Amino acid sequence: MAEADPHIADAHTARPSLKGRKAIITGGTTGIGRATAVLLASEGVTVFTGGRDEGDLADALDHLNKVGVGHGVTCDLAKSGELDRFFAEGTEKLGGFDIAILNASITAEGVTDMSEQEVRDAIEINFTGYLLGAHKAVTQMTAAGGGDIIFTGSYATHKLGPSSTVYAGIKSGIHGFAEALRREVGQDGIKVGLVVPALTGSDFAKQDMDDSEQRERIREESMMRAEDIAVGVHFMLTQPRRTVVQELVLVQRNTEE
Repeated sequence: MAEADPHIADAHTARPSLKGRKAIITGGTTGIGRATAVLLASEGVTVFTGGRDEGDLADALDHLNKVGVGHGVTCDLAKSGELDRFFAEGTEKLGGFDIAILNASITAEGVTDMSEQEVRDAIEINFTGYLLGAHKAVTQMTAAGGGDIIFTGSYATHKLGPSSTVYAGIKSGIHGFAEALRREVGQDGIKVGLVVPALTGSDFAKQDMDDSEQRERIREESMMRAEDIAVGVHFMLTQPRRTVVQELVLVQRNTEE
């Protein structure tokens, strides 16, 4: 057998395998969360996820278990106690976890176009849920010796508009929190990153365009697929432990923005 070229090891840094890892993913029954869950499951990650709709959950779990192993529950993270229940059931089912992807989100409009309760719900899911989810993940990962936390941000923070006040305001807070948290928990072996998608086809985008228009936009490459964002998350998770992708911004190639 020919000896390996010692210089080949320098050609590409070693990438850790995801096989055998365990992930909790909020909002993993549709869109980016689902695509990420499916990709990770196909790579050998055992996934626990949840969403508000029983049909979406059943469909997602059916797909997950065709490519790997997935579990989940229905939950509404806007309701008191539901985040606690979701993480408690996920931790018990998985026997612990070393990946947390905080992705659950609802749409929001301009602050003058929303009722006070709608604003509160958006804050509860899109901001409070992320911070408290991170708190639970850090507690778990610190005890276990490390892990990865990834937040789903939004390109709305780069492209501000009059109808984005609530959503962009919340996501701006998440962007700052993610960077500060990375600095806070890095010494505990915990990596924290932020994936920032621009226009992406999903149920989330249906408020602005129907399925046929989304398909056309994706075909002409002026809109991304949720699976494209999942590939970005996979890239973040397969970096060496010494390396953190602090923020990964993904935008469609064909754009006038």
